[in-house]
Amino acid sequence: MLEKAKLFLRGAHIPDKKNLSKDIPIEEMPAPPILAISLAQHIGKPATPIVNVGDRVLQGQLIGQSSGFISANIYSSVSGTVIGIEKRPNVSGAKVDHIIIENDNKYENVVLEPLADREPQTIKNRIAEAGIVGMGGAGFPTVVKLSPQTKVDTLIINGAECEPYLTCDYRVMKERPQDLLQGIRLLAKAVGVSKIIMGIEKNKPDMIEFFAKESDITVVALKKAYPMGSEKHLIYCCTGRKVPVGKLPADAGCVVQNIATALATYEAVELNKPLYERYMTCSGESLYQPRNLLVKIGTRYDDILNFCKGFKKDTAMLVSGGPMMGPAMLSTDIYTTKTSSGFLALSTKEVSVENPTNCINCGKCAQVCPMHLLPMQIDFYAQAGDFDSAESVGGVMNCISCGCCAYVCPAKRALVQSITLAKGQIMAKRRAAQAAQQQGGKK
Repeated sequence: MLEKAKLFLRGAHIPDKKNLSKDIPIEEMPAPPILAISLAQHIGKPATPIVNVGDRVLQGQLIGQSSGFISANIYSSVSGTVIGIEKRPNVSGAKVDHIIIENDNKYENVVLEPLADREPQTIKNRIAEAGIVGMGGAGFPTVVKLSPQTKVDTLIINGAECEPYLTCDYRVMKERPQDLLQGIRLLAKAVGVSKIIMGIEKNKPDMIEFFAKESDITVVALKKAYPMGSEKHLIYCCTGRKVPVGKLPADAGCVVQNIATALATYEAVELNKPLYERYMTCSGESLYQPRNLLVKIGTRYDDILNFCKGFKKDTAMLVSGGPMMGPAMLSTDIYTTKTSSGFLALSTKEVSVENPTNCINCGKCAQVCPMHLLPMQIDFYAQAGDFDSAESVGGVMNCISCGCCAYVCPAKRALVQSITLAKGQIMAKRRAAQAAQQQGGKK
Protein backbone atom coordinates (compact mmCIF):
# COMPACT_ATOMS: atom_id res chain seq x y z
CA MET A 1 0.00 0.00 0.00
CA LEU A 2 1.34 3.43 -0.96
CA GLU A 3 0.46 6.78 0.62
CA LYS A 4 1.53 10.37 0.11
CA ALA A 5 3.55 12.05 2.83
CA LYS A 6 2.45 15.07 4.82
CA LEU A 7 4.24 18.22 3.69
CA PHE A 8 7.66 18.91 5.23
CA LEU A 9 8.27 22.65 4.83
CA ARG A 10 11.67 23.24 6.38
CA GLY A 11 15.05 21.58 6.26
CA ALA A 12 17.70 21.85 3.55
CA HIS A 13 17.96 20.50 0.03
CA ILE A 14 21.42 18.98 -0.17
CA PRO A 15 23.02 17.12 -3.10
CA ASP A 16 22.70 13.50 -1.97
CA LYS A 17 25.90 12.19 -3.61
CA LYS A 18 24.48 8.67 -3.43
CA ASN A 19 25.50 7.90 -7.00
CA LEU A 20 29.04 7.23 -5.73
CA SER A 21 28.00 4.01 -4.00
CA LYS A 22 24.30 3.18 -4.42
CA ASP A 23 24.89 0.67 -7.23
CA ILE A 24 27.80 -1.08 -5.50
CA PRO A 25 26.71 -4.38 -3.89
CA ILE A 26 27.60 -5.09 -0.28
CA GLU A 27 30.96 -6.78 0.20
CA GLU A 28 32.17 -8.47 3.36
CA MET A 29 35.44 -6.96 4.51
CA PRO A 30 37.96 -9.44 5.94
CA ALA A 31 38.56 -8.85 9.64
CA PRO A 32 41.95 -7.29 10.47
CA PRO A 33 44.61 -8.94 12.69
CA ILE A 34 43.70 -6.77 15.72
CA LEU A 35 40.26 -5.50 16.75
CA ALA A 36 39.36 -3.10 19.55
CA ILE A 37 35.75 -3.49 20.69
CA SER A 38 34.35 -0.56 22.65
CA LEU A 39 32.32 -1.16 25.80
CA ALA A 40 30.48 2.15 25.20
CA GLN A 41 28.73 1.67 21.86
CA HIS A 42 25.32 2.86 23.00
CA ILE A 43 23.49 5.57 24.91
CA GLY A 44 23.55 4.77 28.62
CA LYS A 45 26.00 2.98 30.86
CA PRO A 46 28.98 1.23 29.25
CA ALA A 47 28.98 -2.56 29.37
CA THR A 48 31.05 -4.33 32.03
CA PRO A 49 33.86 -6.56 30.69
CA ILE A 50 33.44 -10.25 31.59
CA VAL A 51 36.67 -11.50 30.01
CA ASN A 52 40.28 -11.09 31.09
CA VAL A 53 43.57 -10.57 29.31
CA GLY A 54 44.78 -13.95 28.04
CA ASP A 55 41.28 -15.41 27.59
CA ARG A 56 40.43 -17.06 24.29
CA VAL A 57 37.10 -15.93 22.88
CA LEU A 58 34.86 -17.13 20.08
CA GLN A 59 33.03 -15.14 17.43
CA GLY A 60 29.63 -14.30 18.90
CA GLN A 61 30.75 -14.76 22.51
CA LEU A 62 29.54 -12.30 25.13
CA ILE A 63 32.49 -10.21 26.30
CA GLY A 64 30.73 -7.17 27.81
CA GLN A 65 27.68 -7.45 30.07
CA SER A 66 24.91 -4.85 30.04
CA SER A 67 25.20 -2.80 33.23
CA GLY A 68 21.64 -1.49 33.53
CA PHE A 69 18.29 -0.98 31.82
CA ILE A 70 19.79 1.61 29.46
CA SER A 71 22.87 -0.34 28.43
CA ALA A 72 23.67 -3.13 25.97
CA ASN A 73 25.58 -6.40 25.74
CA ILE A 74 28.79 -6.51 23.69
CA TYR A 75 29.96 -9.53 21.68
CA SER A 76 33.26 -10.54 20.12
CA SER A 77 33.27 -10.17 16.34
CA VAL A 78 36.08 -12.72 15.79
CA SER A 79 37.66 -15.69 17.53
CA GLY A 80 41.02 -15.06 19.11
CA THR A 81 42.81 -13.96 22.27
CA VAL A 82 42.12 -10.98 24.52
CA ILE A 83 45.43 -9.10 24.60
CA GLY A 84 44.30 -6.00 26.45
CA ILE A 85 41.48 -4.05 28.12
CA GLU A 86 42.37 -0.40 27.88
CA LYS A 87 41.10 3.08 27.16
CA ARG A 88 41.27 4.19 23.55
CA PRO A 89 39.68 7.19 21.80
CA ASN A 90 36.28 6.98 20.12
CA VAL A 91 35.21 9.07 17.11
CA SER A 92 34.47 12.05 19.37
CA GLY A 93 37.94 11.91 20.93
CA ALA A 94 36.80 10.69 24.34
CA LYS A 95 38.77 7.78 25.76
CA VAL A 96 36.60 4.78 26.61
CA ASP A 97 37.31 1.18 27.55
CA HIS A 98 38.01 -1.21 24.67
CA ILE A 99 38.60 -4.96 24.68
CA ILE A 100 41.54 -5.66 22.38
CA ILE A 101 41.37 -9.02 20.55
CA GLU A 102 44.03 -10.66 18.42
CA ASN A 103 42.25 -12.38 15.55
CA ASP A 104 43.24 -16.05 15.07
CA ASN A 105 41.50 -16.15 11.66
CA LYS A 106 39.65 -19.36 12.61
CA TYR A 107 36.27 -17.65 13.12
CA GLU A 108 35.10 -20.36 15.47
CA ASN A 109 31.54 -19.35 16.16
CA VAL A 110 29.03 -19.56 18.99
CA VAL A 111 25.36 -18.63 18.69
CA LEU A 112 22.56 -17.83 21.09
CA GLU A 113 20.18 -20.53 22.29
CA PRO A 114 17.27 -21.08 19.86
CA LEU A 115 14.01 -19.51 21.00
CA ALA A 116 11.13 -21.72 22.10
CA ASP A 117 8.50 -19.29 20.76
CA ARG A 118 7.98 -15.92 19.09
CA GLU A 119 5.87 -14.25 21.74
CA PRO A 120 6.32 -10.48 22.22
CA GLN A 121 8.25 -10.73 25.49
CA THR A 122 10.44 -13.51 24.10
CA ILE A 123 11.36 -11.33 21.12
CA LYS A 124 12.15 -8.36 23.38
CA ASN A 125 14.28 -10.52 25.64
CA ARG A 126 16.21 -11.78 22.63
CA ILE A 127 16.75 -8.24 21.30
CA ALA A 128 18.18 -7.24 24.69
CA GLU A 129 20.29 -10.40 24.92
CA ALA A 130 21.72 -9.84 21.42
CA GLY A 131 22.85 -6.31 22.29
CA ILE A 132 20.78 -4.63 19.58
CA VAL A 133 20.68 -0.83 19.60
CA GLY A 134 19.42 1.85 17.22
CA MET A 135 21.85 1.61 14.31
CA GLY A 136 20.87 4.82 12.59
CA GLY A 137 23.38 6.71 14.73
CA ALA A 138 21.86 7.30 18.17
CA GLY A 139 22.60 3.87 19.63
CA PHE A 140 19.63 3.81 22.00
CA PRO A 141 19.02 0.25 23.32
CA THR A 142 16.25 -1.14 21.14
CA VAL A 143 14.49 -3.07 23.90
CA VAL A 144 13.91 0.22 25.75
CA LYS A 145 12.20 1.76 22.70
CA LEU A 146 10.06 -1.38 22.41
CA SER A 147 8.89 -0.98 26.02
CA PRO A 148 7.14 2.43 26.00
CA GLN A 149 5.37 3.73 29.10
CA THR A 150 2.44 4.97 27.00
CA LYS A 151 0.24 3.07 24.57
CA VAL A 152 1.42 3.02 20.96
CA ASP A 153 -0.38 1.86 17.84
CA THR A 154 2.13 2.35 15.01
CA LEU A 155 5.58 1.10 14.10
CA ILE A 156 7.45 3.36 11.67
CA ILE A 157 10.46 1.97 9.82
CA ASN A 158 12.93 4.68 8.86
CA GLY A 159 13.96 3.96 5.27
CA ALA A 160 14.66 7.61 4.47
CA GLU A 161 18.47 7.39 4.72
CA CYS A 162 18.47 11.16 4.27
CA GLU A 163 22.17 11.74 5.04
CA PRO A 164 24.11 12.44 1.82
CA TYR A 165 26.50 9.72 0.59
CA LEU A 166 25.14 6.91 2.77
CA THR A 167 23.61 3.99 0.87
CA CYS A 168 24.04 0.96 3.15
CA ASP A 169 20.37 0.96 4.21
CA TYR A 170 19.36 1.10 0.54
CA ARG A 171 21.61 -1.87 -0.26
CA VAL A 172 20.11 -3.85 2.64
CA MET A 173 16.60 -3.12 1.33
CA LYS A 174 17.66 -4.20 -2.14
CA GLU A 175 19.78 -7.24 -1.29
CA ARG A 176 18.01 -8.68 1.76
CA PRO A 177 14.36 -7.61 1.45
CA GLN A 178 12.74 -10.81 2.77
CA ASP A 179 15.00 -10.96 5.83
CA LEU A 180 14.29 -7.29 6.44
CA LEU A 181 10.53 -7.85 6.20
CA GLN A 182 10.73 -10.62 8.78
CA GLY A 183 12.67 -8.33 11.09
CA ILE A 184 10.09 -5.55 10.66
CA ARG A 185 7.22 -7.90 11.51
CA LEU A 186 9.07 -9.21 14.55
CA LEU A 187 9.51 -5.63 15.80
CA ALA A 188 5.81 -4.94 15.28
CA LYS A 189 4.89 -8.08 17.21
CA ALA A 190 7.31 -7.20 20.01
CA VAL A 191 5.81 -3.75 20.53
CA GLY A 192 2.25 -5.06 20.10
CA VAL A 193 1.04 -3.13 17.05
CA SER A 194 -0.47 -4.18 13.73
CA LYS A 195 0.01 -0.92 11.85
CA ILE A 196 3.38 -0.74 10.10
CA ILE A 197 4.50 2.29 8.10
CA MET A 198 7.69 2.37 6.09
CA GLY A 199 8.95 5.84 5.18
CA ILE A 200 11.21 5.82 2.10
CA GLU A 201 12.58 8.89 0.31
CA LYS A 202 11.61 9.33 -3.34
CA ASN A 203 15.22 8.92 -4.46
CA LYS A 204 14.68 5.16 -3.92
CA PRO A 205 11.72 4.54 -6.30
CA ASP A 206 12.53 0.85 -6.76
CA MET A 207 12.27 0.24 -3.02
CA ILE A 208 9.05 2.24 -2.76
CA GLU A 209 7.53 0.06 -5.48
CA PHE A 210 8.82 -3.19 -3.96
CA PHE A 211 7.69 -2.69 -0.35
CA ALA A 212 4.35 -1.12 -1.35
CA LYS A 213 3.33 -4.58 -2.62
CA GLU A 214 3.21 -5.91 0.96
CA SER A 215 -0.41 -5.98 2.17
CA ASP A 216 0.42 -5.39 5.83
CA ILE A 217 2.84 -2.49 5.28
CA THR A 218 1.98 1.08 4.27
CA VAL A 219 4.79 2.77 2.36
CA VAL A 220 4.95 6.57 2.54
CA ALA A 221 6.92 8.14 -0.30
CA LEU A 222 8.86 10.93 1.37
CA LYS A 223 10.01 14.17 -0.18
CA LYS A 224 13.78 14.19 -0.67
CA ALA A 225 14.82 16.67 1.98
CA TYR A 226 17.15 16.77 4.95
CA PRO A 227 16.60 15.86 7.82
CA MET A 228 13.67 13.71 6.70
CA GLY A 229 14.99 10.80 8.79
CA SER A 230 14.67 12.73 12.06
CA GLU A 231 12.17 10.86 14.24
CA LYS A 232 9.86 13.81 14.88
CA HIS A 233 9.69 14.82 11.23
CA LEU A 234 9.36 11.24 10.02
CA ILE A 235 6.43 10.70 12.38
CA TYR A 236 4.70 13.87 11.17
CA CYS A 237 5.24 13.12 7.47
CA CYS A 238 4.02 9.53 7.87
CA THR A 239 1.08 10.04 10.25
CA GLY A 240 0.35 13.75 10.61
CA ARG A 241 1.00 13.47 14.34
CA LYS A 242 3.26 15.89 16.19
CA VAL A 243 5.55 14.84 19.03
CA PRO A 244 5.09 17.39 21.85
CA VAL A 245 8.12 19.42 22.88
CA GLY A 246 10.19 17.51 25.40
CA LYS A 247 8.28 14.28 24.74
CA LEU A 248 9.12 10.98 23.05
CA PRO A 249 7.73 9.37 19.86
CA ALA A 250 5.67 7.06 22.07
CA ASP A 251 3.74 10.12 23.27
CA ALA A 252 2.49 10.41 19.68
CA GLY A 253 1.62 6.71 19.63
CA CYS A 254 4.63 5.69 17.53
CA VAL A 255 7.82 3.66 17.77
CA VAL A 256 10.49 4.35 15.13
CA GLN A 257 13.13 1.81 14.12
CA ASN A 258 15.96 1.85 11.60
CA ILE A 259 16.47 -0.51 8.64
CA ALA A 260 19.69 -1.99 10.05
CA THR A 261 18.06 -2.47 13.46
CA ALA A 262 15.19 -4.42 11.88
CA LEU A 263 17.65 -6.68 10.04
CA ALA A 264 19.65 -7.26 13.25
CA THR A 265 16.38 -8.27 14.94
CA TYR A 266 15.72 -10.88 12.26
CA GLU A 267 19.23 -12.29 12.65
CA ALA A 268 18.97 -12.42 16.45
CA VAL A 269 15.55 -14.11 16.52
CA GLU A 270 15.73 -16.41 13.49
CA LEU A 271 19.48 -17.04 13.15
CA ASN A 272 20.37 -16.78 16.87
CA LYS A 273 23.09 -14.31 15.95
CA PRO A 274 24.05 -11.48 18.33
CA LEU A 275 25.07 -8.09 17.01
CA TYR A 276 28.80 -8.07 16.23
CA GLU A 277 28.99 -6.74 12.67
CA ARG A 278 27.21 -4.09 10.64
CA TYR A 279 26.76 -2.63 7.17
CA MET A 280 28.39 0.70 6.41
CA THR A 281 29.03 2.94 3.41
CA CYS A 282 32.53 4.11 2.51
CA SER A 283 32.31 7.01 0.09
CA GLY A 284 33.36 10.54 -0.86
CA GLU A 285 35.04 11.88 -3.97
CA SER A 286 38.46 11.55 -2.34
CA LEU A 287 38.12 7.82 -1.70
CA TYR A 288 39.67 5.69 -4.44
CA GLN A 289 37.12 2.87 -4.18
CA PRO A 290 33.73 3.76 -2.63
CA ARG A 291 32.06 0.66 -1.24
CA ASN A 292 29.21 -0.73 0.83
CA LEU A 293 30.75 -3.08 3.36
CA LEU A 294 29.83 -5.62 6.01
CA VAL A 295 32.38 -4.82 8.72
CA LYS A 296 33.22 -6.56 11.98
CA ILE A 297 32.58 -4.26 14.95
CA GLY A 298 35.93 -3.18 16.36
CA THR A 299 37.62 -2.79 12.98
CA ARG A 300 40.08 0.08 12.81
CA TYR A 301 39.16 2.83 10.35
CA ASP A 302 42.69 2.75 8.99
CA ASP A 303 42.12 -0.87 7.92
CA ILE A 304 38.87 0.16 6.21
CA LEU A 305 40.69 2.97 4.44
CA ASN A 306 43.35 0.56 3.17
CA PHE A 307 40.65 -1.87 1.98
CA CYS A 308 39.17 1.00 -0.06
CA LYS A 309 42.62 1.67 -1.58
CA GLY A 310 43.20 4.88 0.42
CA PHE A 311 42.32 8.48 -0.31
CA LYS A 312 43.50 11.06 -2.81
CA LYS A 313 45.80 14.04 -2.21
CA ASP A 314 42.96 16.57 -2.23
CA THR A 315 41.29 15.08 0.85
CA ALA A 316 40.07 17.86 3.14
CA MET A 317 38.17 15.91 5.78
CA LEU A 318 37.45 12.39 7.02
CA VAL A 319 34.02 11.82 8.58
CA SER A 320 32.54 8.96 10.59
CA GLY A 321 28.90 8.60 9.55
CA GLY A 322 27.12 11.09 7.31
CA PRO A 323 28.51 14.54 6.46
CA MET A 324 25.76 16.46 8.28
CA MET A 325 25.71 14.79 11.69
CA GLY A 326 28.82 12.61 11.63
CA PRO A 327 31.89 13.90 13.50
CA ALA A 328 35.04 14.87 11.62
CA MET A 329 37.85 12.47 12.44
CA LEU A 330 41.18 13.63 13.79
CA SER A 331 42.69 10.19 13.16
CA THR A 332 41.88 6.84 11.54
CA ASP A 333 43.35 5.07 14.56
CA ILE A 334 39.85 4.56 16.00
CA TYR A 335 37.43 1.66 15.75
CA THR A 336 33.96 0.94 14.40
CA THR A 337 30.99 0.44 16.70
CA LYS A 338 27.36 -0.63 16.32
CA THR A 339 26.48 2.90 15.16
CA SER A 340 29.21 3.29 12.50
CA SER A 341 27.02 3.83 9.45
CA GLY A 342 29.62 5.45 7.20
CA PHE A 343 33.18 6.51 6.55
CA LEU A 344 33.69 9.44 4.18
CA ALA A 345 36.77 10.94 2.57
CA LEU A 346 35.70 14.38 1.36
CA SER A 347 37.66 16.47 -1.11
CA THR A 348 38.36 20.20 -0.98
CA LYS A 349 35.45 20.65 -3.42
CA GLU A 350 33.05 18.94 -1.01
CA VAL A 351 34.08 20.73 2.18
CA SER A 352 34.04 24.41 3.02
CA VAL A 353 37.49 25.53 4.15
CA GLU A 354 36.57 29.19 4.58
CA ASN A 355 37.12 30.85 7.94
CA PRO A 356 33.93 32.01 9.71
CA THR A 357 33.05 35.69 9.69
CA ASN A 358 30.64 37.75 11.80
CA CYS A 359 26.95 36.89 11.66
CA ILE A 360 25.14 39.16 9.19
CA ASN A 361 21.68 38.45 10.66
CA CYS A 362 20.35 37.16 7.35
CA GLY A 363 18.06 34.67 9.11
CA LYS A 364 18.76 31.79 6.72
CA CYS A 365 19.58 29.45 9.61
CA ALA A 366 16.16 30.13 11.17
CA GLN A 367 14.40 29.67 7.84
CA VAL A 368 15.68 26.11 7.40
CA CYS A 369 15.65 24.97 11.04
CA PRO A 370 13.26 21.98 11.17
CA MET A 371 12.65 22.64 14.88
CA HIS A 372 11.72 26.33 14.32
CA LEU A 373 14.61 27.57 16.48
CA LEU A 374 16.83 30.64 16.16
CA PRO A 375 20.34 29.22 15.72
CA MET A 376 21.92 32.68 15.37
CA GLN A 377 20.71 33.59 18.86
CA ILE A 378 21.94 30.29 20.32
CA ASP A 379 25.33 30.96 18.74
CA PHE A 380 25.41 34.51 20.14
CA TYR A 381 24.60 33.44 23.68
CA ALA A 382 26.90 30.40 23.57
CA GLN A 383 29.83 32.52 22.42
CA ALA A 384 29.06 34.98 25.25
CA GLY A 385 28.95 32.16 27.80
CA ASP A 386 25.29 32.89 28.60
CA PHE A 387 24.02 29.33 28.38
CA ASP A 388 20.87 30.05 30.38
CA SER A 389 19.73 32.46 27.65
CA ALA A 390 20.72 29.97 24.98
CA GLU A 391 18.13 27.70 26.57
CA SER A 392 15.41 30.16 27.56
CA VAL A 393 15.59 32.41 24.47
CA GLY A 394 17.12 30.15 21.84
CA GLY A 395 15.52 26.87 22.89
CA VAL A 396 18.81 25.04 22.39
CA MET A 397 17.69 21.85 24.17
CA ASN A 398 15.09 21.28 21.43
CA CYS A 399 17.81 21.22 18.75
CA ILE A 400 18.28 17.85 16.99
CA SER A 401 21.82 18.77 15.83
CA CYS A 402 20.97 18.14 12.18
CA GLY A 403 23.38 20.80 10.88
CA CYS A 404 20.98 22.49 8.44
CA CYS A 405 21.80 25.88 9.95
CA ALA A 406 25.54 25.54 9.43
CA TYR A 407 25.02 24.23 5.90
CA VAL A 408 23.17 27.34 4.72
CA CYS A 409 25.09 29.94 6.76
CA PRO A 410 26.82 32.39 4.35
CA ALA A 411 29.15 33.52 7.15
CA LYS A 412 30.25 29.90 7.75
CA ARG A 413 29.58 30.22 11.47
CA ALA A 414 30.36 27.14 13.58
CA LEU A 415 26.72 26.91 14.63
CA VAL A 416 26.67 23.19 15.40
CA GLN A 417 29.72 23.52 17.63
CA SER A 418 28.10 26.42 19.52
CA ILE A 419 24.93 24.42 19.98
CA THR A 420 26.86 21.38 21.17
CA LEU A 421 28.80 23.54 23.63
CA ALA A 422 25.61 25.06 25.03
CA LYS A 423 23.90 21.69 25.38
CA GLY A 424 26.91 20.25 27.17
CA GLN A 425 27.12 23.13 29.62
CA ILE A 426 23.39 23.04 30.37
CA MET A 427 23.42 19.28 30.95
CA ALA A 428 26.49 19.59 33.19
CA LYS A 429 24.70 22.25 35.24
CA ARG A 430 21.62 20.04 35.56
CA ARG A 431 23.70 17.05 36.66
CA ALA A 432 25.51 19.17 39.25
CA ALA A 433 22.21 20.50 40.60
CA GLN A 434 20.76 17.00 40.77
CA ALA A 435 23.85 15.68 42.58
CA ALA A 436 23.70 18.55 45.06
CA GLN A 437 20.01 17.88 45.68
CA GLN A 438 20.67 14.18 46.28
CA GLN A 439 23.57 14.99 48.55
CA GLY A 440 21.41 17.40 50.52
CA GLY A 441 18.72 14.75 50.89
CA LYS A 442 21.20 12.36 52.52
CA LYS A 443 22.09 14.78 55.28
